[in-house]
Amino acid sequence: MESQLGLIEKSFNVKYLDGVREALDELPDSFTITDPSISGHPIVYASRGFLKVFGYSKNEVLGKNGRVFQGPKTNRRSVMAIREAIREERGIQISLLNYRKDGTPFWMLFNMCPVYSEKDGRVVHFLGIQVPILRRRNSLGGGIGRNGGVCYDGGNCREYVYKCCRREVCSNSTMEVDRALSVDTVSGLDHTEVDVEGPCEASDQEKTKASVAVNNIMSVLANYSELNGRLVSDRRCCQSGTSLLSASLNISFGRIKQSFVLTDAHLPDMPIVYASDAFLKLTGAKAGPFFSSIGFLRHEVLGRNCRFLSGEDTERGTQFQIKQCIQNEQPCTVHILNYRKDGTLFWNFLHISPIRSASGKVAYFVGIQIEDTNESWEKQGLNPEMRHRSVVAAVKVAVRGWSMGASTS
Repeated sequence: MESQLGLIEKSFNVKYLDGVREALDELPDSFTITDPSISGHPIVYASRGFLKVFGYSKNEVLGKNGRVFQGPKTNRRSVMAIREAIREERGIQISLLNYRKDGTPFWMLFNMCPVYSEKDGRVVHFLGIQVPILRRRNSLGGGIGRNGGVCYDGGNCREYVYKCCRREVCSNSTMEVDRALSVDTVSGLDHTEVDVEGPCEASDQEKTKASVAVNNIMSVLANYSELNGRLVSDRRCCQSGTSLLSASLNISFGRIKQSFVLTDAHLPDMPIVYASDAFLKLTGAKAGPFFSSIGFLRHEVLGRNCRFLSGEDTERGTQFQIKQCIQNEQPCTVHILNYRKDGTLFWNFLHISPIRSASGKVAYFVGIQIEDTNESWEKQGLNPEMRHRSVVAAVKVAVRGWSMGASTS
């Protein structure tokens, strides 16, 4: 079995040309890069700026999950929002209270975005930018406010109060403002005045700093991945499989009113290449008395592996059972705990079956989802097994008919 350190090395060596670490080391920002394909979603790269801000050495950080920098006062809702963004493979920008190695807390603007493979649209890494948040106190007003980015204390000194520290800057030079936001300045400040209760809003300047950092880092990653023949991007430019399904197949699948997805057995990580309207509705926000159900948009689903419906409470044994059936090209039926778009749980009576082309080879896998409630079953009329079989039969007929036509054309 390959060691964790070996997997971390491979995470970079396979995707980028030699020298990418040195190029990233030249950037002044505080950031980490993590790999969701490795167990535990560990950090595979930490910038020098990050190590300065948090007070760790590189060896203490690599292989660790980002949650080790959280502490007792870190807002759990913010943590769950980040986890949800990771599960849905999307970006997020949020204020977060983190802790240094010595235990001192500080507020930061956390900007996370997925790094996609241009080839198949898969998420290969997550990039996390950390910008320390500067809070400014206006002594004359007796409160906390902003005045064109600078608040005066009544004299010639401008006072900057960080959520993690306090510093007085006795200069009229605007260069001091930028220096106050720099990694070197923040990492060397006193950490005695900390309002850990929050919330702490980032300024437009801090948000811009995070966005600029993302662009600079992605430019390096794109350059070194392109030279290696494995171009990456911060946008899912390749919606895997959307161009692989013919118009006739899409029309045939559109007639099936059940919740189901089709995944391509021949593409890496078996991405979803078709999702029915019923699937988008089932996996969306649960409808209430005053609002309608808000589901996924189709482009949010296509190109992703079905794992995005799983979460912390999903049984690993059930996931392993599904994986084994797929590897053996066998159908399986399981009860699995899944997550909707809004984070609510539902029991999914899931059936997965291989779909073979006219040549007899497995071309796709179909997954049929039925919410496991008596009300849902009674509403549909047929028992769930019959509904599973009817969808499989309809998909098989459509795929075989299409593949026969394609082979004779």
